Amino acid sequence: MSSQKITVEAMVEGGKASGGPPIGPALGPTGVNIFQVVTKINEVTAPFAGLKVPVKIIVDQETKQFEVEVGTPPTSALILKEIGAEKGSGEPNTNIVGNLTIDQIKTIAKGKADHLSALTVKNAVMIVSGTCVSMGVTVEGKAPKEFQQEVREGLWDSQLEGVLKEE
Repeated sequence: MSSQKITVEAMVEGGKASGGPPIGPALGPTGVNIFQVVTKINEVTAPFAGLKVPVKIIVDQETKQFEVEVGTPPTSALILKEIGAEKGSGEPNTNIVGNLTIDQIKTIAKGKADHLSALTVKNAVMIVSGTCVSMGVTVEGKAPKEFQQEVREGLWDSQLEGVLKEE
């Protein structure tokens, strides 16, 4: 007979999960050691300190074994972390909240590689810069749409070479 597995999904701040809600109450009925689960979550989400991260906790009801899978924070959260802002602009066309350098936008694109449809760094940067449009964030001091046009024209090709992931 196969063992029962229960999956609990939650959003936690990187490195700061606790036994309280949403994790504790959801895991309580499974009989798993909540302290061990929280310790593991904090260990694997530590690189995302200051960001909300989706986590999935898969518990085997019989053995009380568990595994933790970490998702990736939303692109907008990664952008805000890079520019050091609390939130995006309420008026993105008139109120600019920050600027990303080419290196910062590449870092975000690579961090999101598994969740983007893009296969090249160039295409991933186009997707991330699209998110900047609605947030009031410029790229290399330019409006995101202007930056995207330059990328299409090949002006950034030397900085955006490379394959993001293999098919």
